[in-house]
Amino acid sequence: MTIETLPWDPIQHLTTDAARKAYLEAAFADGDPKLIAAALGDIARSKGVTALAKESGLSRDAIYKTFRAEGNPTLGSVSKLASALGYRLSVTEITKR
Repeated sequence: MTIETLPWDPIQHLTTDAARKAYLEAAFADGDPKLIAAALGDIARSKGVTALAKESGLSRDAIYKTFRAEGNPTLGSVSKLASALGYRLSVTEITKR
């Protein structure tokens, strides 16, 4: 018996600021840079890439190509997009378990 799968696009679930923030926090908690880049790209698509491109100074193409699992964004582009999305990058101490 084969399992049937359906396409899943996370932006269908990123309809509120709270959902976007939780999604991004989960990606950062995982720590995988590719997942973080993809999450930022998903959030950008959910909010509208054209407007974010203008606000961030990044091109639409750069956002689509760079912020996906196969992309490799620079710290500068992550910072620009995060700022345009209303977030800022910060450093916190890791607590030991």
